[in-house]
Amino acid sequence: MTPPTIRPARTDEYDEIARVWMNSWASTGLEDASNFLLAKLRARVPLEVEKGWSLFVADDRGAIAAMLALHLPNLYLDQLFVAPEYQGQNLGRSLLAFTRQHLADEISLRCVRENEKAWRWYEREGFFFEKEEIEPMTGFVMKYYRWKKEEIAR
Repeated sequence: MTPPTIRPARTDEYDEIARVWMNSWASTGLEDASNFLLAKLRARVPLEVEKGWSLFVADDRGAIAAMLALHLPNLYLDQLFVAPEYQGQNLGRSLLAFTRQHLADEISLRCVRENEKAWRWYEREGFFFEKEEIEPMTGFVMKYYRWKKEEIAR
């Protein structure tokens, strides 16, 4: 089976990207999928692109399997969400490898403290915990992580 292709998102895919984002987020058990959440994410996608997101999708023969949002000037991996039906197939690892191609020396990110599956995965992938802070807009405690390319021994 051919793995999904990672490519830039198209504006006509924003609604489906929001749906993948919602379903993946809901799969964490932290919030239920709802029409309200979907509407909020649908509104957020174009706003975030306007504010500087480089938005990518994992395209599985026309189906969006995952979304990846990078803020390249800030060396920031903002969102990485894999649709529930594609989880456990190393797609997240492929998206992270893709991220490291674009942010080769350093990557920062944050994730919700209660999403233990996510932050433990980032730790296994070489990210180091920096701090925790409450996100005022959501009330969630966020864990901040950073990855830096190891210096080549001389």
